[in-house]
Amino acid sequence: MTDHGLGRIGVWTFAFDGRPASEVREAAAEIEELGYGTLWFGEGFGRDSVSQSWLLLSATRRIQVAAGIANIALRDPISMAAAERAINEAYPGRYVLGLGGHRISDEPIQMDGYAIPSKGRAVASMGAYLDSMDAIPLTSAASPYPPRRALAALGPKMLELAAGRTLGAHPYFVPVEHTARARETMGPDALLAVEQAVVLDADVSRAREVAREHVGFYAAAAPHQIASLRRLGFGEEEITQVSDRMVDAIVAYGDMGAIEKRVRAHVDAGADHVCLQVLTARPDEMPRAEWRELAAL
Repeated sequence: MTDHGLGRIGVWTFAFDGRPASEVREAAAEIEELGYGTLWFGEGFGRDSVSQSWLLLSATRRIQVAAGIANIALRDPISMAAAERAINEAYPGRYVLGLGGHRISDEPIQMDGYAIPSKGRAVASMGAYLDSMDAIPLTSAASPYPPRRALAALGPKMLELAAGRTLGAHPYFVPVEHTARARETMGPDALLAVEQAVVLDADVSRAREVAREHVGFYAAAAPHQIASLRRLGFGEEEITQVSDRMVDAIVAYGDMGAIEKRVRAHVDAGADHVCLQVLTARPDEMPRAEWRELAAL
């Protein structure tokens, strides 16, 4: 296994959305100084993926910045390819473009009451998007480093596409069992950068409730995650009732020992890189104290 330049441990967060740019810059610089290899961020209805990438890269000097993910339903391949080249030229070798948002059916998906246009079937739509990005005759200055892309991949066909067409896969909301399956599917050389949700709280009962809320959200509202849970052997009642077994598989919670054990399990199962998403009872606040503590990993 190799870290593909990302380091073994990274941070994954939605917490920058809604925070002032000055506060985001300060937090990003601290995450870099704490020694994390890569800073991943999600995309919703806060800053778009391109502007967030520029903000984080401009606030840091060495750390890798990775979009986890830029939603292909929200921008044309031309604008995505042009932005990718511009960022990679300005910050050579420090940017990973994670692509996703293919998890949509033939009908628009509702996000906070807003209809995201359909892109069609998952693997076909992502393959076509990559084809379009590669075919665009860009004229802007190019970086000496080739672009680095990864795909949000859960099912075997998307994992195969990730291994064949990009640096590798960035699975989100997955247990260790999925990591082992993904490594077997993609082979030994493709990047496997796994998101792992964690609740750092020695009060196990309180930590599990935070974990349950996180798992319950995706188990109720994310069809692609529900399909993934079914493939992993979780039954319909476990999914609808948010079973303890499912919560324990998806989220690592408790003290540092519990978090370290889960990270090691992912690495032993084939992960090159594990990015930690800290969950707290106050998702509107950046978990800077937890990022500092987890840096010991």
